[in-house]
Amino acid sequence: MKVYIASPYTLGDVAINVRKSLAMADELRDAGFLPYCPLLTHFWHLVFPHPYSYWLQMDLEWLRECDCLLRMPGESRGADKEVETMLLLGKPVVYSKNELIALAKKTGL
Repeated sequence: MKVYIASPYTLGDVAINVRKSLAMADELRDAGFLPYCPLLTHFWHLVFPHPYSYWLQMDLEWLRECDCLLRMPGESRGADKEVETMLLLGKPVVYSKNELIALAKKTGL
């Protein structure tokens, strides 16, 4: 199952936010999922900066490729937009690793 990880980025400490998102990606991969971590673009942006809208648009396109979205805790307009878009695509949104595992068992993905 391809899982998009939606998490806070710009509010709070960016480095900690990236670390938390990558830690979740690592946990999901170890559990047999195929995570997509959009916060990896943080490192791309350090070398080749682009406006926030550039990254958000690319992230919204990736949603089409993923089977579901895991929304991590924390305030984030970008992550909220990703949830909204995923729901418009008719794809599931979960809010914890346990919910994700239950969804995977239920759908067989």
